[in-house]
Amino acid sequence: MKSLLTPSQISDVIRLAWEDRTTFEEIRARTGLVEHEVITIMRRELKPSSFRLWRKRVSGRVTKHRRLLERRLAGPAYEGEREAE
Repeated sequence: MKSLLTPSQISDVIRLAWEDRTTFEEIRARTGLVEHEVITIMRRELKPSSFRLWRKRVSGRVTKHRRLLERRLAGPAYEGEREAE
């Protein structure tokens, strides 16, 4: 993990993590932090109840994971292609 994030950078990570449409892949491209690093920052910076709410929110959210979102948007045809491989 990046060891020295400024308060402004931490604030940006938190904002991106709370946004429903910003995937963890986009957060990585913008900040260089992978998903588990974002989770660690959120756990450290948020109140425990806010962290639990955020985890519950993103755990079931397809839009936070680009691959899952692409599969959902592709629909049943995508699943058929995967089975054929």
